[in-house]
Amino acid sequence: MVESFKLVFSDFRYVAIACAIFVGLLISLSIASAYVFLEPYVIGHIPQGTEFGFSLIVIVSALSGIVVSMNLYRIKMFQLSKRKLSGGVFGSFIGVAAGACSCGPLGFALISTFGAAGGIATAFVTNFEIPIRLAAIAVLGLVYFTTAKSLKVECNIKK
Repeated sequence: MVESFKLVFSDFRYVAIACAIFVGLLISLSIASAYVFLEPYVIGHIPQGTEFGFSLIVIVSALSGIVVSMNLYRIKMFQLSKRKLSGGVFGSFIGVAAGACSCGPLGFALISTFGAAGGIATAFVTNFEIPIRLAAIAVLGLVYFTTAKSLKVECNIKK
């Protein structure tokens, strides 16, 4: 697992991609979860009791950057069929989407757009925000494990 990680991130391009994904997701998820406010000034605030939720956002962002970079490396290096690669890339997007679930200011848009169904969805996401993010971390961890394992087999990495 560590060997695959070193192989991918020995190239600076993949480090840059992972950092860009991490920063982009961290900023967007922090804004969506109301940890960062843009008006009247750009202010970051983590209220007491929400530190765990913020740390889950940081973990989801970091894992997303790592997993997407590793899958891009796989696509570029092996040019495999779409069907064989779709599991890792699809799992990455599922993990990112599940980690992006948060209510914050987006809940009001859901309620006004979808009426009662939006209210139910908002209540569900609000009540189960932390378990959804934990599930996203589990999915991203599984995708990392399978991607690292496939890179190890396909690149014949030895310990």
